[in-house]
Amino acid sequence: MTGTRVSQTGTRIDTTRTVKFTFDGRDYIGHPGDTLASALLAHGVRRMARSFKYGRPRGIIGAGAEEPNALVQLGEGALTTPNVKATQAELYDGLSARSTSGWPSLDFDLKSVLGQGARFMPAGFYSKTFKWPRKLWPLYETVIRKFAGFGDAPTEPDPEHYDHLHHHVDVLVVGGGACGLLAALQAGRAGLKTLLLDEQNELGGWLLSDPSAQIDGRNSEAYIRSVQAALADMPHVTVLTRTTAFGMYEQNLVQAVELVQDHIAPEQRQAHLPRQRLHKIRAHHVVLATGAIERPLVFGNNDLPGVMTVSAGQTFLHRYGVRVGQRVVICGTSDLIHDCAEGLAKAGATVTVADVRHGAVARNSSYTVMAGHGIAEVTGGSEVKGVRLVPLHATRDEVAGKGSHIACDVVLSSGGLSPTVHLFCHDGSRPQWDESVAAFVVPRQGRKGVACVGAVTGAFDLPAALAQTTEAMQLVLATRGKPDRLQTPTCIQPKRLAARPMFRLPDGRAEGEGAKAFVDYQNDVSAADIELAVRENYHSIEHVKRYTALGFGTDQGKLSNVNGFVITARALKRPVNEVGTTTYRPAYTPVSLGALAGTMRQELFDPNRYSAIHAAHVARGAALEPVGQWQRPWYFAKPGEDLHAAVNRECLAARNGVAVMDASTLGKIQIDGPDAREFLNRIYANAWTQLAVGKCRYGLMLDENGMVMDDGVTACIHPTQFYMTTTTGGAARVLNWLERWHQTEWPELKVWMTSVTDHWSTIALVGPKSRAVLAKLCPDIDLSPENFKFMDWRAGTVFGLPARVFRISFSGELSYELNVESGYGHALWEAVMAAGAEFDITPYGTETMHVLRAEKGFIIVGQDTDGSMSPLDLDMAWAVGMKKPFSFLGKRSLARSDTAREGRKQLVGLLPEDPHSVLVEGAQIMESATAQPHGANQMLGHVTSSYHSAFLGRSIAMAVVAGGLQRKEQTLYVHAHGKVTPVKVGGSVFVDVKGDRQNV
Repeated sequence: MTGTRVSQTGTRIDTTRTVKFTFDGRDYIGHPGDTLASALLAHGVRRMARSFKYGRPRGIIGAGAEEPNALVQLGEGALTTPNVKATQAELYDGLSARSTSGWPSLDFDLKSVLGQGARFMPAGFYSKTFKWPRKLWPLYETVIRKFAGFGDAPTEPDPEHYDHLHHHVDVLVVGGGACGLLAALQAGRAGLKTLLLDEQNELGGWLLSDPSAQIDGRNSEAYIRSVQAALADMPHVTVLTRTTAFGMYEQNLVQAVELVQDHIAPEQRQAHLPRQRLHKIRAHHVVLATGAIERPLVFGNNDLPGVMTVSAGQTFLHRYGVRVGQRVVICGTSDLIHDCAEGLAKAGATVTVADVRHGAVARNSSYTVMAGHGIAEVTGGSEVKGVRLVPLHATRDEVAGKGSHIACDVVLSSGGLSPTVHLFCHDGSRPQWDESVAAFVVPRQGRKGVACVGAVTGAFDLPAALAQTTEAMQLVLATRGKPDRLQTPTCIQPKRLAARPMFRLPDGRAEGEGAKAFVDYQNDVSAADIELAVRENYHSIEHVKRYTALGFGTDQGKLSNVNGFVITARALKRPVNEVGTTTYRPAYTPVSLGALAGTMRQELFDPNRYSAIHAAHVARGAALEPVGQWQRPWYFAKPGEDLHAAVNRECLAARNGVAVMDASTLGKIQIDGPDAREFLNRIYANAWTQLAVGKCRYGLMLDENGMVMDDGVTACIHPTQFYMTTTTGGAARVLNWLERWHQTEWPELKVWMTSVTDHWSTIALVGPKSRAVLAKLCPDIDLSPENFKFMDWRAGTVFGLPARVFRISFSGELSYELNVESGYGHALWEAVMAAGAEFDITPYGTETMHVLRAEKGFIIVGQDTDGSMSPLDLDMAWAVGMKKPFSFLGKRSLARSDTAREGRKQLVGLLPEDPHSVLVEGAQIMESATAQPHGANQMLGHVTSSYHSAFLGRSIAMAVVAGGLQRKEQTLYVHAHGKVTPVKVGGSVFVDVKGDRQNV
């Protein structure tokens, strides 16, 4: 293959300027407008990759998104991008690229040695071979992964930024070829808000590769310029190039990615613009003008560097001024091959056309035609050296005699066109086989809200495609209330000889006996592999795909799939339309994770939330931890203290003196309405009918399976208003849960919910001296134990601020939760600290909170429960009101046989025999200290919470254990990290079992 720059009228490159780039460490020169592929071809670079399975050398075969071989790694460091198709990588000065396959190098790939035994590695080889011996699988996996690599993901943070843009339009036109341009022009002239997308760097589609086309008396370039100018004068029309529509979803949502600055050298990119932009487009009508992709023919050694599609050869010539070879053999099934032959011959190549049609003749004397011939195989070692042609039967796919050998350096093939049906099929639709064009097509009439125009419908000839586009657009305009009689552009095209559908060219041998004939280039799937799959009883095309890996690659079978479907159908002796296609799914082409994320990264994706008191915690040196997005104080260390010392001090302060915690992050939901009380009865497991104003109650919330999903304290503010608290991390989930049941199951209840988490700052004042501290700040509330009891709340003023004071406790101590408007939270915190100074008040964080609640046996949902724990498992039957008149959520599930059976895991307390040994959370609990034969030593449960208690002077733990409530006083064994710790099972309450301290 000897690529050469030639002078061509209408090329899209600027030959007056040059750009420097490197590939695999070598320096090259190209021109602005080049792709990496065209520039390398101009320098005669043949080998671009190695195949996935056999390590065979591969070169460029296509010219766009269909390219399966030439995957490159672009850029370096943080800006590196893997698996970019060289055919789509626009050249810029300083571009650096390398091949992504071949180990240890592209020139010598170890897999190529293994590939010599390809006959022993057919389809299904990996799944059949690497099962035994089982212990060697880690070695197999390491080697296979090493061989399988295509590119390297960047290891450094991406310095670029990405964004999203939303559109709402009347008409979205996908595809900027002849039909797409016409559709956008007709929609724009009708005054409709129109958006036109095309994946290439400029509009025109195939017109850019076909200078002979004439529309309305103008050549391709003039027609494109005239339509572009007309669209530019329409303010309601937007045109986006370098923008690929990769997915179409319900209600005409189309997502497209725009490569805003990928074609610009990194140092020249504009900082205020994103590298890529994701467009989310809602359109009343989508017009699919996605065109078609030329599929290659299948013949022996059709994967050697120098074998390309006819459309690629024509595109590189007319768009980039690159003649892909000097001695060219073209083989195909339609007049497309003669269009290319004329251009290459005019550019100085010696061209031989092997036309499978017996009636084919040359258009002129510049090239030679061998009618009724096909390629049996390509000859050459690591690149094309020649072809062996064979005469074909006039009506059957059979060899009709001996062939001849022709020396050449490039082979171009065309098996016809495959409509780009992907977007149309993203909703689960399947294209239909049209025997008249030998292709899977979409309906000419489209579907509701979606019009299909041009080649995607099987209208491959330009005059027919433009006429069909006009017909479809008249319906679109009528649907949008803009009826009009549209004129079809005039387009004269010489009469063409009918195509002869062919897919696998015969070579006179049984499949698998001659040279390998590849269907899927990237995954080394041959025609013989597909026939093998059928012989092994894989009759569904989806099963054939998975057995052979057909269409699995980064190109998603754009070149290979239709050939694979037809070969499968013939092996099954069934019609192609009966075999059908595999499922088309987004994305049409790879989309970067950066584009999908857009600005949703770091704090914009998972924002940090801060309470109104946060600044006070930072000023006191609090270490922070994330809890449900909130940045909460973890512990307050004094100089010289570590986490453990600080937590021990804070715990002792809460138990013996007074301590204070910011509890503002607790979820808070205000529930209003005359049916609020009934709503709570249905949502919570316990009863709420008799809860009086001024009283609070702890409640368990169950899911439909009867398992605990959240807990918290709810207060009755007045008869039709309640104030519910939830876990910090569960606030949003609980609110959604409440709304779901109200809106879908109980809409008759007059009740409404409001999230008030951010409205209130909450300060928990904890410890035996907390009443004395609060008395200094709260003159208008009677704090005496007989008038302000545990689980009461009062309205009053604290530090002169309107407040709600709740006497509730998550520590088991005398405790008050002070709630004020969030804007006053910081001021109240400082007032509490000042009032408590004489009592040595101590701020504490979440770690101390965990220790205090564990000492009291209070659960944390999601830590001591895991979605499979019922109230009975938690020994909390007291929190279930089975006599409520209306069935609460989860009630029926509590009576299920499995939920009520003996031996379920139950919450218990554990005391390690070594009081200084703190168990590992998650550690397994067993009956024996040693392994038992035949699995006799089964896991009974696991440790859910484990801490050192400074107040008790020892370690404590909570756990879920099978039949745990019947195992009290038993000794079990905790296994973790190779260590075994004996523990005694007991109740889950370690401090103040009777609850005297919180009722004082």
